[in-house]
Amino acid sequence: MENRIQSFIALAGCCMVIFLPGAFIFGFPGVMGHHWQNMFNVSKADVGSILFYVLAAVGTFMFVTGRLQERIGPRLVTAIAAILCSLGVFMVGHAASIRWVYLWAFTTGAASAFAYLPALTVAQRWFPERRGLVTGLVSMSFGISGAVMAPVFNHLFHQMGYVSMTRSLAIVTLIVGFAATALIHLPKTTQDSDSSSQVSAFTGTLSLSLIQSLRTKSFWLLWITYAFAGAAGISMVTLSVNFGLVQGLTMGSAVLILTAFNMTNGLSRLVSGYVSDLIGRKQIMCFSFVAAGAAYILFPWFEGIAPWCIFAAVIGFAFGTLNAVSAPLISDCFGMDHFASIFGMVFTAFGFVSGILGPWLGGFLLDATHGNFTLVYAYMAALMFISALMMWIISPHAECTF
Repeated sequence: MENRIQSFIALAGCCMVIFLPGAFIFGFPGVMGHHWQNMFNVSKADVGSILFYVLAAVGTFMFVTGRLQERIGPRLVTAIAAILCSLGVFMVGHAASIRWVYLWAFTTGAASAFAYLPALTVAQRWFPERRGLVTGLVSMSFGISGAVMAPVFNHLFHQMGYVSMTRSLAIVTLIVGFAATALIHLPKTTQDSDSSSQVSAFTGTLSLSLIQSLRTKSFWLLWITYAFAGAAGISMVTLSVNFGLVQGLTMGSAVLILTAFNMTNGLSRLVSGYVSDLIGRKQIMCFSFVAAGAAYILFPWFEGIAPWCIFAAVIGFAFGTLNAVSAPLISDCFGMDHFASIFGMVFTAFGFVSGILGPWLGGFLLDATHGNFTLVYAYMAALMFISALMMWIISPHAECTF
């Protein structure tokens, strides 16, 4: 009974530690992007580049986090995340140019890497038989945070003003982060293997090293999927509010489109993670990517906030599915012994490629075509359809248990 209580305490800490970093990534740029554009007199492409810096930091530090976690453990790594996230939001409150916002974005991306990977690792270690479900729950806390906090950010901004809001959020972020860190710990029986290749006690499949995983087809199919589906998914963070404003919605109404995206971005992670334990990882990923591609195509051909929110929710579902199901799929393929390092390497696709293919290129195309959302959304749909094809091709168990 005591061990069961400890497992749920650790899981609660995993969910807490990732909540506010997720809120700043998925909620803050959407709410503040229009303000930053006017404040610094920059273009939509410049604002879209904010997420490029977030993803570049994630790509850089996710692999570093995996290696660091093997040396100092998840608790100290998540403490670093809390400090970075707090410093970042304090700094952006005193930004004098868009470059300071880019620095905040990079710092917040690094913080999310230092929080996300330890949270996924600890959750799977405590619940080896329910890896899809618990990674979905942790990932849901990351994704749904934007839906919860975007209206809060908007309210605080109008009630407190920009500087006071960011100072208060910095303090809250540090307190919540340290409280969550105190709850995170690995099971006492968990021992990381020094062997480069052995049968994993957690997955029952051959546990591959990072170098061995790089030689498999499954790794590169996952890498491409993360790059393309990640680009199309994360782009909705900056496209949604901008699209609503161009269509004549008020700021409050336009934020609802972003909220719809973030709501399913969060909730789908729990649903998809649980369903993937039952019917398979690739099946739920293929379905969600095809649905998101169709939603992107239909988006500009409908009028009214209701269909726009529905389409954004479908895209959010696919993005949440990508982030929830990819983690247990990676451990299905390569085992848990070197999960942190391998996941960090796969995530470089999201960090270094998705930001360019998605928010930056989407913003550039909007500027170049004078706001042609039909073209941009068709491009995002193509990325989703290609990702579905990658998942249809992959055969992880057949390759990784030879």
